[in-house]
Amino acid sequence: MWNLLKIPGRRSKKEERKLVTAIRTITGFTPSNLSLYKLATLHTSRAKETTGFRESNERLEYLGDAILGAAVADYLFKKYPFQDEGFLTEIRSRIVNRDSLNVLARKIGINLIVQFDQKNIQLQQVVLGNTLEAIVGAVYLDKGYLRCKKFVVDKLIQPHFNLEQVIQTNVNHKSKIIEWTQRENKSVRFEMIETKKSNNQKEFSIQVVIDDQPYATGYGYTKKKAEQDAALKTCEQLNIV
Repeated sequence: MWNLLKIPGRRSKKEERKLVTAIRTITGFTPSNLSLYKLATLHTSRAKETTGFRESNERLEYLGDAILGAAVADYLFKKYPFQDEGFLTEIRSRIVNRDSLNVLARKIGINLIVQFDQKNIQLQQVVLGNTLEAIVGAVYLDKGYLRCKKFVVDKLIQPHFNLEQVIQTNVNHKSKIIEWTQRENKSVRFEMIETKKSNNQKEFSIQVVIDDQPYATGYGYTKKKAEQDAALKTCEQLNIV
């Protein structure tokens, strides 16, 4: 199917050669199916509608988001064998959050190949990270998961993230939620759901409730950790960065 794909945002032969060079520089290999990468770098603001469907990088972004998260989770799981799920989730979130991906995408030159409506100032804040995710999706379809995971680890994580620095960065997700709800004129509370006792330890379950609507539930051996876990998950749900 993919080798028959027609891309609405047509590129000249010169632009295609530039794209091949850029993808080779970014990923470390020559693309087998250039159509995937053309699509991955085409934002919906520049896409043309064909047969009632606006073909853009949004579907590849959806796929790439999942593949990127899995590849980073796999890497962290093996690198930190004695850390718990909460630690791994937090560090993964710091690596793949929107701000982090936008910065990374600019570093590796995605701003030079993405096609989007540059007059839209708001788009400039998200388009690069989204395009990076779409490229991950394209690599996955073009080369398979193992090659894609190698690209994520060798070309994205190891050269651009000092994990010790990432770990030491103290992100207060509860404060982020509170600041966001204040800006949006919403109410927020952190509601205790359950307290479990096991092996002389208490595990707390706390849920974020915004305008009386329940969001994520967090867990931890202290109330503070449970609140932060719930806040982190809610930030991800609401795409708060």
